[in-house]
Amino acid sequence: MNTVVAKSSFTAALKRKPRVMYVDNESNRRIVASLQQLHENFTPTPWLSNPHTQLLFHSLRKNFGRQRRQSDMLYDHQDVLTMRDSGRTALLWSGHALPVITPTIVVLHTITGSPASMAELVQDLRVATGWRVVLCLRRGHADLPLLTPRLNILGCTDDLREQLEVIRTRYPESPLYGVGSSAGSGLLVRYLGEEGTASPFRAAFAYCPGYDTDIGFDQVRPFYSRVMAKRLVRQFITPNLPSIGHLPTAARLRGAKDLAAFHREIYELAGHNSYAAYDQASNPMHVFRNVTTPLMLLNSEDDPVCRISNLAPWIEGLGQMPNVILVTTAKGSHCAHYEGWSARSWSARLMSEYFGVMQRLT
Repeated sequence: MNTVVAKSSFTAALKRKPRVMYVDNESNRRIVASLQQLHENFTPTPWLSNPHTQLLFHSLRKNFGRQRRQSDMLYDHQDVLTMRDSGRTALLWSGHALPVITPTIVVLHTITGSPASMAELVQDLRVATGWRVVLCLRRGHADLPLLTPRLNILGCTDDLREQLEVIRTRYPESPLYGVGSSAGSGLLVRYLGEEGTASPFRAAFAYCPGYDTDIGFDQVRPFYSRVMAKRLVRQFITPNLPSIGHLPTAARLRGAKDLAAFHREIYELAGHNSYAAYDQASNPMHVFRNVTTPLMLLNSEDDPVCRISNLAPWIEGLGQMPNVILVTTAKGSHCAHYEGWSARSWSARLMSEYFGVMQRLT
């Protein structure tokens, strides 16, 4: 199969025009031709001129911005779910009462995600599409107590299956679309690969994926790696020591100085007896070639967290997957991609337009 690169060359991509790669087939040509954003320059917000300012602004907005303050109004229904092993997850809905045939976008959140931190993306998708959006909240996140000593920072596909079972039972006539943001993209791709042709999603969007999690965490820029490790310890380890402190790895998790070290010690808490077993069961790239759901991947070449170098080993394989469209931009940082003076999300607009195209074409 031939891989087609959109008319912009790599040099043009560095001038802020997206680089688009896909297998040359009729379906991909129609999809790409229908997405005007892929044929225009992406120009970041002028006062967010580099990846660090984009990322800082994104962090401040999701933690202190208007969307966080209004998140209680954004979500109009909540389900707290008890998993088969008595663990607890939740579904946060926006547009819960929409007609049953309205499409539903399932959002899988970031590594420390919460309803408040994901409110901007949920709201953007809800407004742009008019569809129902549901956030799948993982164990131990936000105000969910860790009722069992089990936690996976990459997410658990068994838990996701149970969440999707609730969604599909409640809205059996609603077409499903999936978005994974950062760590959530790993959970999404892992699920799609495990399910293969049985996946319930019509299409999916992986935003700022890190690809091979065995090496991806090693590539995070040191400052961000240290900050994220501290946040993980503070959010998941310290408050749960009474229930997880008996695990031999608990002390090493508590003392982890960077993201890679934390990731390599989480295996026991994730329910595995070794890191190798954990990687085999969680790494999305072990099953990536089994993905048959139409999938768009979006990476920024200046991302300091999920580095663009993580993509390089997989380019050749992507060029043999007829259902995958890869988009890279020169700018955008990590899960930011703000454009215009008012700093609106270019990526959420692309997700919404992509799903709209897939809804019309399928």
